[in-house]
Amino acid sequence: MISHALLCFTLLTATPESADALSTEHTLELTNAPWPAISYLVYLPEGYDDRNQDWPLLIFLHGAGERGDDLNQVKKWGPPKRIEKGDPLPMIVVAPQCPKEQWWNPGILDQLLDKIESDYRVDDKRIYLTGLSMGGFGTWAWGTARPQKFAALAPICGGGPVDQAAKLKDVPVWAFHGDADKTVTLEKTTNMVDAIQEAGGEKVKLTVYEGVGHNSWSRAYNDPQLWIWLGMQKRD
Repeated sequence: MISHALLCFTLLTATPESADALSTEHTLELTNAPWPAISYLVYLPEGYDDRNQDWPLLIFLHGAGERGDDLNQVKKWGPPKRIEKGDPLPMIVVAPQCPKEQWWNPGILDQLLDKIESDYRVDDKRIYLTGLSMGGFGTWAWGTARPQKFAALAPICGGGPVDQAAKLKDVPVWAFHGDADKTVTLEKTTNMVDAIQEAGGEKVKLTVYEGVGHNSWSRAYNDPQLWIWLGMQKRD
């Protein structure tokens, strides 16, 4: 019997032709929010239409440089970049875009997640959240605001509310940062990791890339172990 981790790795190393492309633009009208609507991309894994089953969901939050009204910018880094290159992922992937001059807002992201769970066959015990830079901050912020929603978090070169970190003590977290990052200092991540551990959290781990500056996300998202680890996480 093939383990779930091995299955995940096999799918990730399949031929590029087996991957579906990111869909065209979707827009959700928002209520009681600082901006009127949020646009997002959706990727459905191979076999989604053929199998009547629920699928893991990965939400990716981009960095400050990809804000705006051009969804192609969201494909510049992270999981959307992998998908555009033809690398399949065995999960639904949703990549929203934050407008210019705005910041990731947990209340808005709650509305988006409600919409995704309504429109797609999502396994609500396998919802994963990741993001880089501003999206790393967004991952920490949304994760601490709604810890009960996520099976795992993978924040990259971000920071979060240290006074709220204890809420993640039971949530698997794998954080990444470069020790030469001058844009967002390593301490932003280590402070969160330390606070979770001090609260009794045993499911948090940290990877520090020696000599790497702000772009620690390229190494993190290209690490097969991250995807295997994500695929193994399931909320109790």
